[in-house]
Amino acid sequence: MPEMIFRVRWPDDSLTDCYSPSLVIRDHLREGAVYPLEEFTRISREALTIASDRVAERYGFPCSRAARQIGEIEAKAARFAALPAPTVTVVAFS
Repeated sequence: MPEMIFRVRWPDDSLTDCYSPSLVIRDHLREGAVYPLEEFTRISREALTIASDRVAERYGFPCSRAARQIGEIEAKAARFAALPAPTVTVVAFS
């Protein structure tokens, strides 16, 4: 399966490279788009779960790296949840 890295900019201007085991992330997030923090977290969780399910269909087990990535996104998002109107930008896909 083709893997994909998507780089995001958090409300503090830090950048994170996030992993997806499938190109399905492109069906859910747009390069250059700015998302409200909660929406970005929800969409990422949904897309990475779909990607992990595709791995499970093909190889018989879900993608643990996708599950870890969901956890990392949710943990990072929690740091900014109290900010007024925090956003996340999808900087690039690679």
